Amino acid sequence: MHEILFWIIIGILVLDFLFEKYLDYLNTTRWSTVIPDEVKGIYDEEKYKKQQAYQKENHRFGILTSSFSVLVTLAMFALYGFALVDGWAWSFTGNAILAALIFFGILLFASDVINTPFAVYDTFKIEEKYGFNKTTPKLFILDKIKGWLVGALIGGGLLALIIFIYQKTGNMFWLYAWIVVSAFSVFMAMFYSNLIVPLFNKQTPLEEGELRDAISAFSKKVGFKLDTIFVIDGSKRSTKANAYFTGLGAKKRIVLYDTLINDLNTSELVAVLAHEIGHNKKKHVVQSLLIGLVQTGVVLFIFGLLINNPDLSKALGVDSPNFHIGLVAFGGLYSPVSFFLDIFMNILSRKNEYQADRFAAENYQPEALASALKKLSVNNLSNLTPHPTYVFFHYSHPTLLQRLAYLKQFEK
Repeated sequence: MHEILFWIIIGILVLDFLFEKYLDYLNTTRWSTVIPDEVKGIYDEEKYKKQQAYQKENHRFGILTSSFSVLVTLAMFALYGFALVDGWAWSFTGNAILAALIFFGILLFASDVINTPFAVYDTFKIEEKYGFNKTTPKLFILDKIKGWLVGALIGGGLLALIIFIYQKTGNMFWLYAWIVVSAFSVFMAMFYSNLIVPLFNKQTPLEEGELRDAISAFSKKVGFKLDTIFVIDGSKRSTKANAYFTGLGAKKRIVLYDTLINDLNTSELVAVLAHEIGHNKKKHVVQSLLIGLVQTGVVLFIFGLLINNPDLSKALGVDSPNFHIGLVAFGGLYSPVSFFLDIFMNILSRKNEYQADRFAAENYQPEALASALKKLSVNNLSNLTPHPTYVFFHYSHPTLLQRLAYLKQFEK
């Protein structure tokens, strides 16, 4: 049976890779040296040629990185690399929690190290070439180190706690683990911007002036209590702009990238904020959190049923079942389920984006939101004509052209 599971995991990896490459190929069928009619008035010819070049370069680089990644993963399964690392981990300790931490620590650190050259090329070659990169080598290295430390403390701590729960609760493991993970998820949703973001970026309250007054006036108009509007120094890493809503209850806040403030005028910025407030008004943040918690509960329940199955560990070349090997094997087998859940979440997310756009259009200015979306897409060299099949499987937002067409109905 373990041989069958092994080949099922290999088959899943290969089929997933081939399907992703097929979707990427579909996008290449939309490439053109002539600006399409539907994006005229958004891209000029020079900017469109730059966008197409950016798209093609990212496509070629993506093929290289994804091919390398899948080959390494297949080699780890085929050559029993996970069994080798498992043996190393147990050679250091007989404690299951420490062994799991060492096991995943080795895998994640090695993965990060071998992928760093690709990240360096992407940041300092491709993003630099097209005028996006503002990251310095020093900042790049500091981000790496901070990422390792945060991952070790938070990820390692949570993993250790879950294994401890497994050791103490047996068959009820999934339920207690679910409670802990749910509490952690809610905590991070509330305090991520307060605790984690400051480790990497500086957040400062939006200074008084025309923009803050306009945002405050709109917030009062729609009955949205907003005490904190923050500006984040995204420009120290990239020229790409963004804004997001974070937190729950009294901890909610809106964060604007400084690049966004530089790119848009006041009415456009308020329109973007109106869209973000729309997400909150429509309970999208809570909805996504609850769906995520339900999915986590289901995953933990299924994993709890299979964790002691010796065939799972034997499929990876390990004779005695243990938590971390079972988790790796289960992850490979569960990926098709995750694939379909991602499709569902993307469909729901696109629906929510339309609702947030509608809120902004009905309560503010649809023209201002449309103008903001156009500027952001052009400045970020976004692909305005992706293949519909690719959009269906991967886009969490409707395409720009779809959103512009939707906003058109609200213009006076």
